[in-house]
Amino acid sequence: MDGKELLKQAKRLAEIYRVTDGKKFRLKKVDPKDTLDFDSDEKPRAQELLACGVELLAKLQDRLYAQDRWSALFIFQAMDAAGKDSVIKHVMSGINPQGCEVYSFKVPTSEELDHDYLWRCAKRLPERGRIGIFNRSYYEETLVVRVHEEYLAGQKLPQQLITKGIWNERFTDIRNFERYLTRNGIVVVKFFLHVSKAEQKKRFLERIENPAKNWKFSLGDVHERQHFDEYMDAYEQTIINTATKHAPWYVIPADNKWFTRLVVASAVAETLDSLDLTYPKLNKEEMRALEAARIALEKK
Repeated sequence: MDGKELLKQAKRLAEIYRVTDGKKFRLKKVDPKDTLDFDSDEKPRAQELLACGVELLAKLQDRLYAQDRWSALFIFQAMDAAGKDSVIKHVMSGINPQGCEVYSFKVPTSEELDHDYLWRCAKRLPERGRIGIFNRSYYEETLVVRVHEEYLAGQKLPQQLITKGIWNERFTDIRNFERYLTRNGIVVVKFFLHVSKAEQKKRFLERIENPAKNWKFSLGDVHERQHFDEYMDAYEQTIINTATKHAPWYVIPADNKWFTRLVVASAVAETLDSLDLTYPKLNKEEMRALEAARIALEKK
């Protein structure tokens, strides 16, 4: 499949799961088991398309790095065991590590809690020409902190600022922050990998039963699973309130990892292609210098 046909396919897949206006979004409309027109027998075809997509991403990233004007920020959010790590590993496997940085945000440190909640993420924004990947992000402030409101106490906010409207205020702050980033050449794209509760249970059990995966399991995961429905409500409200044309969400079925990876790769490729990336062109003076360098090299 040539590049144009691949990008056409990528655009089709990406559009299906893209959310740019949250007003009409409802999470129940997205089936975590969905694989569109790919059935189990067509898994090899999907994997072949992914391989082609990874190769295409490498070419697009090379232009992004050379042009040195845009940067891209891809944010991944999901429940535990939804496959964020494996998606990042497989989709970004062909990208030059020099032009890509991945940050995994854990529980805030004492230093981070002494700053505003956007601070630690703002420090990790990608430079021009680079791709930044956030494994979790400032969206934890409208997700885990909303589910566990006791975490607000640890953020040292003045008491009068913790009001009933705090979540809407944070949605507003995030929308404004992302608008600011896009106005400065940082393309923002957010992914929610939507895994079902049944599939999450299956993956947790596999982590327990498979010695090679024991290290991935945490008792805290089981505790958080008790709040699964609360998290789904929090994700829905977050997407409804922060999905915009300039910083869209992609809500992607995650029960079948091979399909999740294909859709993510499609969305990333479509995003980079939309920037009309080109290699820099030299002016006349630079071309003369280049020619002089060629002549000098040929003489030696």
